[in-house]
Amino acid sequence: MTNLARREFVKTAGVASLGAVGALSIPRLSRASSEPILLGSLQDLTGPLASWGYWLDRATKAAVEQVNKSGGIAGREVKLITEDIEGNPTVGTRKMRRLVQRERVDFLVGPLHSGVGVAVAPVAQELKIPMLCQAMTEEMTGTLANRYIFRTTSQVRVQAEAGTKWALENLGKKWTFAFADYSWGWSHFKETSKRVEAGGGRVLGKIPVPIGTKDFLPYLIQVDPATEVMYGVFIGADEVAYFTQAQTMGLHAKMKMYSVVCTIEAVDTRDLGPAVEGAWFQEYLPRRLKYKDTPENRNLRKVCEVDPEGKQIGGPRTVAGSHYYGNWEAVYWIKRGIEKSNWKSKKDTRDFIVALEGMSVKESYEFPQGDKVMRAEDHQVFTDQSMSHVENFLLEVKFKVPKEKIMFDPPVNLTQMSL
Repeated sequence: MTNLARREFVKTAGVASLGAVGALSIPRLSRASSEPILLGSLQDLTGPLASWGYWLDRATKAAVEQVNKSGGIAGREVKLITEDIEGNPTVGTRKMRRLVQRERVDFLVGPLHSGVGVAVAPVAQELKIPMLCQAMTEEMTGTLANRYIFRTTSQVRVQAEAGTKWALENLGKKWTFAFADYSWGWSHFKETSKRVEAGGGRVLGKIPVPIGTKDFLPYLIQVDPATEVMYGVFIGADEVAYFTQAQTMGLHAKMKMYSVVCTIEAVDTRDLGPAVEGAWFQEYLPRRLKYKDTPENRNLRKVCEVDPEGKQIGGPRTVAGSHYYGNWEAVYWIKRGIEKSNWKSKKDTRDFIVALEGMSVKESYEFPQGDKVMRAEDHQVFTDQSMSHVENFLLEVKFKVPKEKIMFDPPVNLTQMSL
């Protein structure tokens, strides 16, 4: 072979090699673009909020399944990785870090437990991971707010704005507060008591009670006999003990019992019977279908297997009706954010966050609870609230409070914070 021929051969072979590499790169790039979007889920599968966790986990899985059946998000499958946070801030933080640092999830859904929420909020900022949470303590979109935290459901301050004025005018002016001694309970006391006093009412006492208390007598005997409104907020078995023992002491006959539905979520009021008869509860998505009988709400119940009265189809459970929708909608908030921002990978997280800030959605298959806006300044959504009364052991919605009447000024402006 002559030198000229040799040079031509090398040149041709080099071009051919580059072509081969290019040909091999095409399917590799294609695979990368079709890799699953990884969604981490922090749920209370065990611990004090396990009854809630069951439904939030079910709704998350159902939403992901429906998204994937419809072609995924931007043509990509969503892969869900769930961790049990056990209602424990230390465990929840460890599980969150595992999802982000080991599993490399792109987004997080949860938690509901406010103690865990308070613990992981700064970690979300540290790890730069968007987290769509349901924790209801005010701090999540208030004093602990950061641009990586979005709240897809109601919260304590919203509930205080929606119900306190009405309760003062219709139930009584003299209030005693008994509440779970952790962030969520204290948030209720702080937000509601200051509105009681601002509205001309009096706070006669505050009684924090440790989580897991079975004997409420030492706490209930502290209730001032002049109390007109007894505001009690506990979770699960604690709330059952609170109501049943308060009834045994005759408090129901002396004062009005008022609370938020969080306290009896996943508990059948018919099982509590006289212990909750006549009590008032604020709901965020009515447990009973007849009070929001829409195609969108029917679909949510169908895929999560919930009957019109809020009971599990084919099982013994009662739905956490004012909470589970938040996880369903969280999956679709993520879908909307990805589509609007053209998110491809974590390098696009900033664009995703900006896309969600101020996004409005209409009531739909994806957002069955109703129209809402993800407020840009504090990442809080506002939803209509319902005031329900227990009559013949069932929750009966008496009136609704439109979200427009309960929106307060943003406590922070996250859009001015760097990412």
